[in-house]
Amino acid sequence: MRIEHLRERSDLGVISAGTLKSLGVANPWPRCASGGPWQRMYPGVVLLHNGPPTPDQQLTAALLRAGPGAVVTGAEACRRHGLPARAQEIHLLVPNTARGTGTLVLERTSPVPASSDVGGFPVVSAARAVVDACRFMRSADEATALIAAAIQRGRCTPADLQAEARTNRFGTKLVRTVLKDLGRAESVAERDAHRLSRNIRLTTPHWNTTIAGPDGIIIARPDAWYDDVGLAWEIDSRAFHYGPRDYERTLARNSRYAAAGILVVQTLPTRLRDHPDAVERELKAARRAAAARPRPPVHVVEVT
Repeated sequence: MRIEHLRERSDLGVISAGTLKSLGVANPWPRCASGGPWQRMYPGVVLLHNGPPTPDQQLTAALLRAGPGAVVTGAEACRRHGLPARAQEIHLLVPNTARGTGTLVLERTSPVPASSDVGGFPVVSAARAVVDACRFMRSADEATALIAAAIQRGRCTPADLQAEARTNRFGTKLVRTVLKDLGRAESVAERDAHRLSRNIRLTTPHWNTTIAGPDGIIIARPDAWYDDVGLAWEIDSRAFHYGPRDYERTLARNSRYAAAGILVVQTLPTRLRDHPDAVERELKAARRAAAARPRPPVHVVEVT
């Protein structure tokens, strides 16, 4: 049997041992031995080359191993939705009793949740993917970062995540705790900012609110806004604010603050995490300075 014909019958170069047998290759495993031209991906699943598999080939092999009706969830589904998930396991939900192996997790569930075609693969909703990914995490910060990214990028809402956590309560304590702790914060850093603000009794009801000048023109949307003195607090992450375009936007935002007479405290997330005492002193000093001068004529834009 010519290799070109085998590849035509494969999916991205991935093929089952059963299909190979029907094509005249009764025993493919010697070819999958060290130094051979092929490789064994999972029991009964072969990749028709011996180089590193692509992510799509890895997922194709996992779905072939899982059998009909399997859908992609967890970290791999998060990545397919464009979300940052570092874990390398492939987590599939299956209607049968197939067993996983190594980094392949096959979880039997009934009914199998709905999926949609994402890049040619059956992928569950972003909310279900995030909840399932968090079930394998031990770090609240890692879970918070993923949940915040999903919400910020519009992949799902807090209500979507809460509904999934209620429906699938097994192993979702971390998700429910993070959602409760996150509140209105939009990132791990903002969650830490909420905590610091409470600890130093410098609280504000205005988080991620919009500020406008007397002419109604929008100035900015600070992470925290202390309305009584007109002080803005921005948690500026290099990862999100210091690409070329984001850097330009940050400079333009700071110029609008200055033109409106608004004092602004800028804090890096790493400084907030590693040196909260120093950030506390800076924030208190800025608040005193803001209170010592006339409050600028700006206002919070009420959402109707």
